[in-house]
Amino acid sequence: MKVKIFFSILIIVSTLLSCGTTQQVSAQKKTKSKKHTGQKEFNIRTVAFYNLENLFDTINDPTKLDEKSPIMDMKEGNRAKAYWSKINNMAKVISLIGKEKANTSPAIIGVVEIENKAVLEDLIANEKLKNKDYGIVHYESPDARGIDVALLYQKRYFKPMDSKSYELELPGKDGKPYATRDQLLVTGLLDDEVVHIIVNHWPSRRGGEQKSRPSREKAAALNLEIIADVKKEYPNPKIIIMGDLNDDPNNSSLKNILKTVGKKEEVKNGDIFNPMEKMFKRGLSTLGYRDNINLFDQILLTSPLVTNKQDYNSYKLYKANIFNPNYMTQKKGRYKGYPYRSWNGANFTGGYSDHYPVYIYLLKEK
Repeated sequence: MKVKIFFSILIIVSTLLSCGTTQQVSAQKKTKSKKHTGQKEFNIRTVAFYNLENLFDTINDPTKLDEKSPIMDMKEGNRAKAYWSKINNMAKVISLIGKEKANTSPAIIGVVEIENKAVLEDLIANEKLKNKDYGIVHYESPDARGIDVALLYQKRYFKPMDSKSYELELPGKDGKPYATRDQLLVTGLLDDEVVHIIVNHWPSRRGGEQKSRPSREKAAALNLEIIADVKKEYPNPKIIIMGDLNDDPNNSSLKNILKTVGKKEEVKNGDIFNPMEKMFKRGLSTLGYRDNINLFDQILLTSPLVTNKQDYNSYKLYKANIFNPNYMTQKKGRYKGYPYRSWNGANFTGGYSDHYPVYIYLLKEK
């Protein structure tokens, strides 16, 4: 994606991003930049989100309905091979998200559709990730199948201070509430700045978008409750909302409940900015289903993380992106043109996920 440069500081920023993390601008190589601003140094951190598409282990947990996961439908002798191939594929993708500019994998990445902490421990121990020294924040979800959300973080960049799981209860057919995936709040230090991350996996569109809409609106309302809790201690917090929302940026859960703003220049104090809204209007997507394309995977930011003045004296959004290299797209068959999924029924395809990951770059002048 091309970036138009309107201000001299962007010339410096662009130069830095082509050189990796916290690199100095070379006066010898960039004489034009030197004329305007001299030498500057920046930190760039990648924050990402990825739906890992049924990352379940091969062990039947009697307390969960995990037997409904694709891997448990496989013949028992094929499960281990599929599991470790899946782990390797997930590790490969995560290791490369944001590396082009930040020169490393994400400092912070939210993940969903995972069964338990054990599968995440296997994931971060993979040879592609083990030298990154990832930590895990995870709670057992009340979801009947045992589908959880979690946060992974590079310990050298992010230090958790607190975390909490928020249960989302929905009305059941018999009038009794039932629990779905929880929402995870993690507060911590990104380098020396306090940030708050909310990881989401909102209710699906089973039964149709309109019929299931109230469930996602309730999930959005729970996000507002979490934000209100954060503001009790942090009056003007830097909050990153991420997840598979099962809604597009223009749906009511985002526009009417969260009241997201899609244009950066229109963001006011207290607003929630959705950089994915502009992408969606351009026809970009993170998944496909029944010949429809959707951008369900999103990262939103509260106003203190947004700048229109290019003032990177503290961490601010530089760019948002979808990670969709060619090898992650299905080349033929029923799902041609969609993300190269891991599962086709009970068959492991050798693919990655039925969702593309999304990510943002946060930039800060040193």
